[in-house]
Amino acid sequence: MQKISALGLDVGSKRIGVAGCDGTGLIATGLTTIKRTSFEQDVSQLGELVEQREVQVLVVGLPYSMNGTLGFQARQVQKYARRLSAALQLPVEYVDERLTSVEAEQLLHAEKLAPSRHKALIDRKAAAIILQQWLDTRRSSREP
Repeated sequence: MQKISALGLDVGSKRIGVAGCDGTGLIATGLTTIKRTSFEQDVSQLGELVEQREVQVLVVGLPYSMNGTLGFQARQVQKYARRLSAALQLPVEYVDERLTSVEAEQLLHAEKLAPSRHKALIDRKAAAIILQQWLDTRRSSREP
């Protein structure tokens, strides 16, 4: 079985939720939340994770509109992801993340945590959901 190392990113205007997966590519877990200050700073922080985890691909959540089109926010995320891809010299794959933040908030409610006080945690959980979707899709397309 081939080892896989991917970073899941939930890119927002203020924060980036970051998730990683185990070497087998079965389970995604939230790693950290990066507070966005500058592109250089984002690249520096993500670069450290890429190096530590020997990352091969960035998996970015794309916020499609509910009707399935790419709106302004999705285009901003794509633009940012392309810059990140070039800076880190890694390929980018996209996952439809329309409901990941809602799903992440529901997980917080289940853990009796207030979403308003745990925005960074929501971003991290959303990133894990994005990466998990990608891992599951990847795995099911490979199974006989």
